[in-house]
Amino acid sequence: MARIAYYRVSTRDQTIESQRSAISGGQEFDKEFKDEGVSGAVLAAARPGFKDLLAYVREGDTLFVYAVDRLGRDALDVQATVRGLIDRGVSVHVHGLGLIAKGVGELILAVLAQVASMERDRISERTAAGRAAAKASLEATGKTHKGKASMGRPFQADPVQVAEWRRLNSASMSQTASQFGLSLSTVKRYCSAHGS
Repeated sequence: MARIAYYRVSTRDQTIESQRSAISGGQEFDKEFKDEGVSGAVLAAARPGFKDLLAYVREGDTLFVYAVDRLGRDALDVQATVRGLIDRGVSVHVHGLGLIAKGVGELILAVLAQVASMERDRISERTAAGRAAAKASLEATGKTHKGKASMGRPFQADPVQVAEWRRLNSASMSQTASQFGLSLSTVKRYCSAHGS
């Protein structure tokens, strides 16, 4: 009867720590699984961390998650995933909702999963609308609707310059990050892309 936690964040910039803190209740978990930088649109069984979780759980275990949308943003997949776990004798505990049981619990889960799915669609619509507005403004004025000179995220520093500086100075990733005021992950990305 293991206490198991599952965490998911959509981008590498996000952290699972707030989820861990919220659902632990000050107690340790027997096992934790996570998917970092994985969209909720990816079906649960296709995510590496969740796939490992499915292979690990046994009858009598309890799975703790922070919110329904951490399981996914596809309503049918979330419902099928939870039903599969319950059928295997695994209890599913959603922070703020409690244990999801057959019957009423599954009905509540279905509604919440549908809301998560609708939110995913709204995010996609807002993103597409923002991209279209930026593109139209860029073509008309030379700047996006937010005043940027180009679409997309601007580079914090010239990636070639960062990689070259690191190579010339035989610097570590940490030293390079400090020199340019960049995160370690950004320096790693710049240097791997430019052979340093």
